[in-house]
Amino acid sequence: MTRTQKTVFILVAVVALILGLTVNKVLNGRGEANPAELIDAGIILLPQSRSVPAVQMHDQNGQAVALDELKGKWSLLFFGYTYCPDICPTTLAQLRQVKSELPKEALDRLQVVLVSVDPHRDTATQLKQYLGYFDKDFVGLAGSIEDTQKLANALSIPFIPADTSKPGYTVDHSGNLAIVGPDGRQRGFIRAPFNNQKLLAQLPGLVKRD
Repeated sequence: MTRTQKTVFILVAVVALILGLTVNKVLNGRGEANPAELIDAGIILLPQSRSVPAVQMHDQNGQAVALDELKGKWSLLFFGYTYCPDICPTTLAQLRQVKSELPKEALDRLQVVLVSVDPHRDTATQLKQYLGYFDKDFVGLAGSIEDTQKLANALSIPFIPADTSKPGYTVDHSGNLAIVGPDGRQRGFIRAPFNNQKLLAQLPGLVKRD
């Protein structure tokens, strides 16, 4: 093999190695998230994280939870309610599907949280039974309507409290999700309607962040 041939061979090997490493990164979701791809998936990250109000709520097991202590995992907060006729069951079913297809590494760093906008009817028992239809690991939270509104407004996902004196009332609310990081601060939003495949492509990279 001539000197020129050796040089070409080495260059080809180096290029092949770089390409292989790049493909491996992409396939394993280890590359840096592309801002345009995040936006295309409906994931909007804030330029600066926001603090979450220290409102007191209870979960589906009746345990007290302080929202500013929602730490340790990436949380997707959805403001909905168990008597919702359309948006809520659709959204929770989609999130269940996305969760079922995420790699274990990403799954271990993520949790789905339903914050009730109808605490009048959404007792701990009701939340637990309802979420059990979708995913036993989904977290359900409920608090006073005042604290719930304070939280929703702070996360820029407001809702309109219902007139609970009317039978069969419904609650107007957004289908967007608030993204809260493992530091307990809001990092952004996921806009509805959701594209499951695009979320599956972007969430593993997102939840690898600190």
